Amino acid sequence: MVSQKNKNRLIALAILIMAVTAIFLDFPGTFKKIGIPLPGFLDVPFRLGLDLQGGTHLIYQADVSNLPESERASAVEGVRDVIERRVNAFGVAEPSIQTTKAGDTWRVIVDLAGVTDVNQAISMIGETPLLEFKEANPNPTITLTPEQQQQLDTFNQEAKTKAEGLLAKVLEPGADFAEIAKTNSEDPGSASNGGDLGFVPRGLFVPEFESVCFDKLKVGETSKELVKSPFGYHIIRKEGENGAGEDYTANCRHIMITTRTEKDFAAGDDEWLYTGLTGTQLKRASVEFDPNTQIPQVLLEFNDEGKNLFAEITKKNIGKPVAIFLDGEAISVPTVQNAITDGRAVISGNFKINEAKLLAQRLNAGALPVPIQLISQQTIGASLGNQSVQKSLNAGIIGLIAVALFMIVYYRLPGITAVLSLLFYAVIILAVFKLVPVTLTLSGIAGFILSLGMAVDANILTFERLREELKDKKILPIAIDEGFKRSWPSIFDGNTSTLITCFILIAFTTSVVKGFAITLAIGIAINLFSATVVTKLILKSVARLKPFGSLWLYGVKK
Repeated sequence: MVSQKNKNRLIALAILIMAVTAIFLDFPGTFKKIGIPLPGFLDVPFRLGLDLQGGTHLIYQADVSNLPESERASAVEGVRDVIERRVNAFGVAEPSIQTTKAGDTWRVIVDLAGVTDVNQAISMIGETPLLEFKEANPNPTITLTPEQQQQLDTFNQEAKTKAEGLLAKVLEPGADFAEIAKTNSEDPGSASNGGDLGFVPRGLFVPEFESVCFDKLKVGETSKELVKSPFGYHIIRKEGENGAGEDYTANCRHIMITTRTEKDFAAGDDEWLYTGLTGTQLKRASVEFDPNTQIPQVLLEFNDEGKNLFAEITKKNIGKPVAIFLDGEAISVPTVQNAITDGRAVISGNFKINEAKLLAQRLNAGALPVPIQLISQQTIGASLGNQSVQKSLNAGIIGLIAVALFMIVYYRLPGITAVLSLLFYAVIILAVFKLVPVTLTLSGIAGFILSLGMAVDANILTFERLREELKDKKILPIAIDEGFKRSWPSIFDGNTSTLITCFILIAFTTSVVKGFAITLAIGIAINLFSATVVTKLILKSVARLKPFGSLWLYGVKK
């Protein structure tokens, strides 16, 4: 069994090792200057926050108006995660990204220490794409002004007149339909081919066009009347047909004169409807090439939730357009031919290879679940941060000296032991700040300085109790033991209540207050050890020496 004397020696050795290691951690530059080499794991820098290191402070407001109330919190958290991944990809160390809610407004606060180019910071976040799939609203609300309505009517009447003239021309004996289509048709996809649409099965054209091409015309016939569709006026000629039943295909040419609708003059307030399918359900994005044109396109693969949602969307929109929106703009509006159940979609937009790769990279980094808008930006220069660090260090040194002088003058020898314990506390807490690591901010340093003063609270309680024991004529070793023993309940209760407050601040406050609470909590935890173990060990060791047995040294008159 280890004797009390040997136990004290082991504790003293452990404290000495801790103190020496902490000093090496705290001041590696000093040892390098005097030629003492240190292993790499001891050369750890302090992690400085935005207000000390300098950097960029951004506040974004999230638009959650299209989401149900129950989904808004998770969506904003998703924004936070995406921004964090996006910023980390650019190598920004320890970004601080938090979400807050005030009333019905959700905000994302981004602190990027070391990033002083605010445009670069905004670019990091703003370039993360918002991917959405939307379906057409069959009844959008569109209101035209009288002038717009007149322009619409005039344009469509002129289109009809032009189409009627072309119809009369192609019905003339010997007319070359293909040549007339090549020079007059306004269909960019077929005009250069003389209006030839090739052999196609049913289901690819709008019903008005398909009915004439497949059912009403015989091979070699031209429609005697204009065919009106949502795209304009058509003159249709049937060139051939193949197969029968489900294998039946028809080959038609057409001349199209486009018309306009209300949408061309005034966009509807709800032209496209939110489907719930966004970048949050994206599993992977990759670049591939169209096998026919070799133009780069972006292949999207959805997770299980997105796969089921995409299948449902395409199933109910067969023959209708589904728009792919990127950052609020429709970049592709394909018409659904059949239900897509494999959870894969393609974005085609005449991309260059670099553009397609960049889009895929950004989508893989994370698409924003909801749009965000920058509402505040602030840049803090490194010089201001350095001034703050210097002033904070000066305040800490002054505070340490003031506390030390008070303890020595008022408590004499116990005060000196408290100062030694306080120095141990200071080097240990600085080492912990490096090892955890704790991001130091001005508020965090304030918490550290406050903890210096609180670090001697426990010693004051103990020393006052020690004086009372000595006044009761108890011998010094017993008085020291009793002083520490009887002051412990008060020390424990006081520090526990402060720790509870710190944990509440850490859990429910933002970065500024949280930094203060974290450093204060760490300080209190270390203080409990230094004030009760280190101080007691030093004081009992000194009290055994005969020159230090005088009661005057402990503030007690004989």
